[in-house]
Amino acid sequence: MKRIFSGIQPSGIAHLGNYLGALRNWVALQDGHDCIYCVVDLHAITEWQDPQQLAQQTREMAAMLLACGIDPRKHILFAQSTVRAHAQLAWIFNCVARIGWLNRMTQFKDKAGKNRENASAGLYVYPNLMAADILAYKATHVPVGEDQKQHLELARDIAQKFNNDFGKAVFPLPEPLIFGAATRVMSLRDGTKKMSKSDASDYSRINMTDDADAVAQKIRKARTDPAPLPGEEALRPDGSLDPAAVEKRPEAFNLIAIYAALGDREPAEVLREFGGREFSLFKNVLTDLAVATLGQIGAEMKRLLADPAEIDAVLADGARRARAIAQPIMAEVEEVVGFLRV
Repeated sequence: MKRIFSGIQPSGIAHLGNYLGALRNWVALQDGHDCIYCVVDLHAITEWQDPQQLAQQTREMAAMLLACGIDPRKHILFAQSTVRAHAQLAWIFNCVARIGWLNRMTQFKDKAGKNRENASAGLYVYPNLMAADILAYKATHVPVGEDQKQHLELARDIAQKFNNDFGKAVFPLPEPLIFGAATRVMSLRDGTKKMSKSDASDYSRINMTDDADAVAQKIRKARTDPAPLPGEEALRPDGSLDPAAVEKRPEAFNLIAIYAALGDREPAEVLREFGGREFSLFKNVLTDLAVATLGQIGAEMKRLLADPAEIDAVLADGARRARAIAQPIMAEVEEVVGFLRV
């Protein structure tokens, strides 16, 4: 059976992009796989976090995962910092990974920006921690978005170099699981930018805790263009979307992709059904679908957050079970490296 690992940062309330790009897929992967899911609070502190807010956001993200359908009885859900193997293995990987490898990581350049010299050392080496997250459990597969593929490739390089350096096949080379439609949900205010928690405008995203009125208002105000919805003319002969057509009308195709993903349909089907229609009609249909899909998740999340002890109990049990997997793997690693165990 495949062992799947994935993590999500507790940096604010999850939004529709998180759900369609990751969380919904995590839920689907539970069928037929051994899944380990983690709220990565160690990754969060690569940038300064208010301690009380970090603790609250960790609970909120755990509640979101549970509300979306993660089953903590059949699978494992925990907070990263409660399993010490992540930090221990990350240090070993700091000594395995090469500076040149990290210099090629585009996300560090994006996040550090012009303040690269003032960025934390943790932000620079956090891809090594990501590799440790995966390999501490000898995970075989990792669901990733396009923006995380480079980090998984680094994890594979680290695993292979460790195995070669010490002459023993300790770690598997984890494989990516990349999903199709709407893995990249764009801002409702700018179809060329990814939907983000950090965007100054709350109207750029649909938060998973938004009520029906907020969802309706945000979709109604979502940027479009004056033309009717595109139709089959935007499809290539094989039925896929024409990238040139998408580039010309990014906001229109963003809403189409969201509707298709929420309805488990192909974008081509949506174009055939709604092509030539006015956006006002389509936005009403999209609102109904979004409210029906997200309403139950938001209500369950609010129920869970009203009883933090229930969330904490799930995380504590998940940490105990995660440690049971990671500890013998770490013992093997330490023996291979040559650490004295007394």
